[in-house]
Amino acid sequence: MTDDGLRLALRTSVFFNLGGALLFAFPNSLGRLAGFPSPAPRVYTAFIAAMVTLFAGTYGWLASQPQIDRPLVAFSALGKTSFFVVVAACWFLGEVPGRAVLGAAGDLVFAAIFARWLLR
Repeated sequence: MTDDGLRLALRTSVFFNLGGALLFAFPNSLGRLAGFPSPAPRVYTAFIAAMVTLFAGTYGWLASQPQIDRPLVAFSALGKTSFFVVVAACWFLGEVPGRAVLGAAGDLVFAAIFARWLLR
């Protein structure tokens, strides 16, 4: 994978994350579409939405840099993989429906793209 390919994936991930942040920010409405449990305490949903938004900003910043920071790409790949694993574990435990895993699969795809770039 080229640097340009990674930049495209990072920019795309910005919008993916911003959409995810909205799901977490509004668990009683938008979050239900993804199968998130509801109701949930606002302190948790707001914090998670803020963190997901920070990651979106990080991906945008990283894509705009002349030199892509490899450790930050590795951290991003781990973060996206971790989110997928958490959602899959919650599905396995019966706490979220399968559509939540399908939504989180996008994070796994981005993680794979990031890892592929790192291994080039």
